[in-house]
Amino acid sequence: MKGIWLGVLAAVFFAVTFVLNRSMELSGGSWMWSASLRYFFMVPFLAAIVAMRGGFTPVQREMRRHPWQFFIWSTVAFVLFYGPLTFSAGYAPGWLLAGTWQLTIVAGVLLAPLFLSGDGSDGTERGVRQRIPVASLLISLVILGGVVLIQIPHARSVSADALLLGILPVVLAAFAYPLGNRKMMELLGGSLDTFQRVLGMTLMTLPVWFLLALYAWLTVGLPSWSQLVQSFVVGVSSGVIATTLFFMATDLARHDQGRLAAVEATQSLELLFAMLGEMLLLHMALPGPVSLAGTAIIILGMSLHSWQTAAAAKRAASEIP
Repeated sequence: MKGIWLGVLAAVFFAVTFVLNRSMELSGGSWMWSASLRYFFMVPFLAAIVAMRGGFTPVQREMRRHPWQFFIWSTVAFVLFYGPLTFSAGYAPGWLLAGTWQLTIVAGVLLAPLFLSGDGSDGTERGVRQRIPVASLLISLVILGGVVLIQIPHARSVSADALLLGILPVVLAAFAYPLGNRKMMELLGGSLDTFQRVLGMTLMTLPVWFLLALYAWLTVGLPSWSQLVQSFVVGVSSGVIATTLFFMATDLARHDQGRLAAVEATQSLELLFAMLGEMLLLHMALPGPVSLAGTAIIILGMSLHSWQTAAAAKRAASEIP
């Protein structure tokens, strides 16, 4: 249950991304600056946290031990996740992006067969393919059904450009984020804590962000002061706080695909928080009855995930002699 509550709290801070990215696009800011500035602003905060915890040496050791794998999966988790999200903000409103992003709930469940069970810490051998947790998949589909229901009243007003350039990049991001995150957990096997892992992944992707920022400078010029401020808020809120909370939650559940699916399903609440944020800051209209029904279904799905996780923990505890 602790992992789920951490996931819910992370969803609050993640929602800032959708609202402010849309706000920056509406004010003429480039998605390339929105993407790269977030990670530039993350570095000093993460470095300070890791320094206070005395943990730079393990980060350097793991980065040197697996340089290419570290770079590849960090790029998948961060670049192929956040680049498409910021790009799509120029073609679709935040609520639509947040809704489409919920595909990551099902994506996380479907990715299970790509990983091997066990990490060797308990003396068991790795090598058995993990199975798709059917119960978690069904519950995730309930949540996804609620997300679809929320989108129905708005779908009629969405243009073809919004569908192609606004939604397809988010679909890519929805699969890239859990894939990169899980591959990094598998690669490191718990050798780094959450802050160290996020810092290492951010440092590994800095060359990509520098190249993107250079291209943005050459093509669209420097970012405005407003975009700098909003990117700073996104970097701290979503990049540092939300990412750290979410990675803490997934670390707690990384050995149990059912619990991991429940934690990842908490991201569905980002849609609710994003809708509320756009209503307050960008003056989006109050959702209608169909959207409210979808909201209720999402809450029901989250409750089912929480119940399933608690029941599984209780069964596991009862089996211990």
